[in-house]
Amino acid sequence: MQKRTLGRSGISIAPLVFGGNVFGWTADRQRSFELLDHFTGKGFNAVDTADVYSAWAPGLSGGESETVIGEWLAQRKRRDDVVLMTKVGMWNPRKGLSAANIEAAANDSLKRLQTDYIDVYFAHIDDADVPFEETLGAFSRLIEAGKVRAIGASNHKADRLQAALDAAKAAGLPRYEIVQPGYSLYDRSEFEQSLLPVIQSEGIGAVSYFSLASGFLTGKYRSKADLEVSSRKAMLDGYFDARGERILAALREVADEVKAPQAQVALAWLMSRPGLTAPIASATSTAQLDEIMGATDLDLPADARDRLDAASR
Repeated sequence: MQKRTLGRSGISIAPLVFGGNVFGWTADRQRSFELLDHFTGKGFNAVDTADVYSAWAPGLSGGESETVIGEWLAQRKRRDDVVLMTKVGMWNPRKGLSAANIEAAANDSLKRLQTDYIDVYFAHIDDADVPFEETLGAFSRLIEAGKVRAIGASNHKADRLQAALDAAKAAGLPRYEIVQPGYSLYDRSEFEQSLLPVIQSEGIGAVSYFSLASGFLTGKYRSKADLEVSSRKAMLDGYFDARGERILAALREVADEVKAPQAQVALAWLMSRPGLTAPIASATSTAQLDEIMGATDLDLPADARDRLDAASR
């Protein structure tokens, strides 16, 4: 499988990242192992998680996803085959980007993941209360100790990302080599209008979350009426505006033409976009996983890409 390089990090990944928020939550340990086996068995290599996953779920407190991944890595002994991404800063017990918190959180994550190093360690939030020099200095010490290979910024606005890059250059500290923004056919403007100029000029990689707009683009929901029996009603209700309906219509049309599932088409469109290294997507069954992995083999015709682009403007 043709890999893509994450900015200037020297780390290469397949053009789809597995979103590990489901591990230990909607996918139990056994199912998570099956999914990871299937994903890596098909030649994919990047898995994204965070210390906070899945603290929002009843009965869970955070750290579950990292723990499951760590158990899988220990059993399968596949560490060298996997690009492991995790994050610090959002989880209440390890909140913020102070130097002390980053060091403690990294050591905690390494224990749960049962590994000596993290390939990409993301600042999960932008912590305006801590100087960039302190945050980047803490990341620098982790890199020097061999605990982290590269660092990234998640949920950072373009101006703050640029300020962090400038601070790193001025202080001679490691810079953010990867960003993780929300980006999909529905949610485009912030990435394309603000972040994209920065990451292109600075040579930064990008992996996107909410790549299927929280399920809106999967084909499961054809109209607002479909939400009435869905647990995602509150999350997806706002997507069913005039623009959202227009996007779904174009997506269905293209999916019918190329004879592919809507989720596959939506991900393939993202994979073709300038500046994006790879989208992140999750699955809780091997059938779902096959569907999203198939996006890497789907070459959308230029006319189809243009129609999706126009519908989502």
